[in-house]
Amino acid sequence: MTRKTAPRIDRDYLLDVLQRLLLTPSPSGMTDEIVVKVSNELEQLGIPYSLTRRGAIRADIEGARHSPDRAIVAHLDTLGAMVKQLKPNGRLELVPIGFWSSRFAEGARVTLYGDEGLTCRGTILPCKASGHTFNKEIDTQPVAWTNVELRLDERCHSREDLIRLGVNVGDTIAVDSAPEFLPNGFINARHLDDKAGVAALLAVARALRESGTRIPVDCHLLFTISEEVGVGASHVLHGDVAELISIDNGTVAEGQNTCEYGVTISMQDSAGPFDWHLTRHLLALCRERGIEHSRDVFRYYRSDAAAALEAGNDIRTALVCFGLDASHGHERVHVDSLMALAELLLAHVQSPPLFKRDAALLGPLADFPAHNDPTLAEGGAS
Repeated sequence: MTRKTAPRIDRDYLLDVLQRLLLTPSPSGMTDEIVVKVSNELEQLGIPYSLTRRGAIRADIEGARHSPDRAIVAHLDTLGAMVKQLKPNGRLELVPIGFWSSRFAEGARVTLYGDEGLTCRGTILPCKASGHTFNKEIDTQPVAWTNVELRLDERCHSREDLIRLGVNVGDTIAVDSAPEFLPNGFINARHLDDKAGVAALLAVARALRESGTRIPVDCHLLFTISEEVGVGASHVLHGDVAELISIDNGTVAEGQNTCEYGVTISMQDSAGPFDWHLTRHLLALCRERGIEHSRDVFRYYRSDAAAALEAGNDIRTALVCFGLDASHGHERVHVDSLMALAELLLAHVQSPPLFKRDAALLGPLADFPAHNDPTLAEGGAS
C-alpha cells in the first residue's frame, strides 16, 4: 500500500474501542466473545488474522521485508472467579481466576455463567456483611476468598435451590467492569489490565491502515487469552519473530517509577531483565519523538513476554506499560498514558529492525552486538 499521510493515533477511536472491550466479559477461560469482537475489528481495518484452536489471535501487517519479524502482544483475558462450592445457605463459595485479592471482590456486581446458557446476576459479599447482625465483626473478619460468598439475585436459600436453578461447581463468574470515562481524561474501571493495552494496539493498527503507511518489516499483532493465569504468549508466535514487545500495566504506587501520564519502559520484572538493546531502542524513540516516559522495575509482576521465553523462543523482549493505579483492584488510567503508549508503538513499528543478524537463529561472533554498541539500527550490525 502506498503511503498517503503521516499516521496519527485517533484518540476518539481508542476510547471507543476501550469502552466496547470493557463491556465485554472475558475472564480467563471464557474469552470466546471478546475474541470474536477483536477479530471483527481487525476485519473492519482490513488486517488479515488467524486464530489458534483456543482463540488466541495473530494478525499480520505486511512490511517491506518479511524477516526478521516483529510482534506486539496484549492480552484479552481478565481476572474473574469460579464457583468452588454450593453452600447450605444458598450462597456460593468462590475461588479467584488469576491473582487478585478478595478485598477488591467485596461489593462487586457479577454475572454467573453456567451450563446450557444459564446466566444469573449477583453480588460478592463478605460472609459477615451486616453490621446490624455481626456488629464489629464486620471489621475483624480476615481478608480471604474463604470469607466472601456470592449472593445470587435468585430465590436461593439452600443448596437444593441452587441445584434446581442449575448452578454447578466450576461455573465462571465475570466481574462487572463498570467503566467511567471522565471529561478530564481519567478512566475508572475494572479490567483496564489489559483491555487498555488492546485498545492502544488497535489504535496503532488503525493509524497504519488509514494512512497507508508501509512499515519496514512484517509485524504481527498478538492477542492472547490466558496471560492472567501465566500462559500468555507461549503459543501463537510466528517462527521468524526476533523482537517481541509486550503491552501491560505499569503500577502507579509508592516505590515505583511508573509514569502516570506517559509510557513506561520496564527494565525488569519478576522473570528477569528485558533485552538490553530493545529497551534502549524504545527509550531512544521516546526521546526523539518527545514522548513522555519513564523507566521502572517490577518485583511481583510478569507479562506475556515471560511466557514466550519460557516456551523456548529465542527472541528479544521488552515490556511497555500504561500507568495504572490500583492494578488488579479498582483500576484507573489516564488517556494521556494510553496515547503515549500508542505513539511509542507507532514509532517502533516504523523503525528498522535492530539487527539484520536476528533473521537467523544462529550466527557468528563477528556480527554479534556488544551491550555498549551505539549502532543499534540495522546499518550497524550486518
